[in-house]
Amino acid sequence: MASAGNKTNWFAVWVSAAVVVVLVGVGALVWWMNSAASPEASAPTGSSIEAETGAIVVGDGADEVELWMDFYCPHCQDFEDAYGPTISELVDSNAITLRVQPVALASLNAASGTEFSARSANAMYCVAETSGQAAYEFMTAVFATHPTGQGLTDDELAQFAADAGAPDAAECIADETYADFVLSQAQELPESPEGSAGTPTLLVNGEYVTITGDVTADLTSRLGM
Repeated sequence: MASAGNKTNWFAVWVSAAVVVVLVGVGALVWWMNSAASPEASAPTGSSIEAETGAIVVGDGADEVELWMDFYCPHCQDFEDAYGPTISELVDSNAITLRVQPVALASLNAASGTEFSARSANAMYCVAETSGQAAYEFMTAVFATHPTGQGLTDDELAQFAADAGAPDAAECIADETYADFVLSQAQELPESPEGSAGTPTLLVNGEYVTITGDVTADLTSRLGM
């Protein structure tokens, strides 16, 4: 007769197995919840959108000007007032390749109460799917309104898009297709030599430019024209 100490405790085995199953199930549930809570941001596509960086490319001039901006940023609005006319001339004459990075800074996005930073940057990408030139015209038109308060509505953004030559962008604007993307892009802002980052950010031929308000010193004198 076998001793009692050698008997298999099947009850304990079943309990242990059940615990393992429950733990595996909980782990799977946590993974699923985390995945659902952090969806991968949809990246915009189009012939004028650089896949590697998300930059909207306008023109193909020899010199390169790169601009990072948030439509709700008052300093970006001031930058557009001061530098915009010169940049427009350079774009129109095809003297530069302009690379625009519309982003949504989280603090500014919340400040409007309507998530205007994300909605407007999203809208620019919706327009850029049509063409870079249309996106640039959209950008200058929106900046010209100097958005404050709650910013512009989706319907108003859609009208600016249509006026710029992208009448089919309305659904993309309403769906906020790239809202997560423009928020994530703010994490990619180039740093200044001092290690700070913000908008507007200007680079000329890959060199970070400390914006002084002097268009000639900051921009045109750096171009090989």
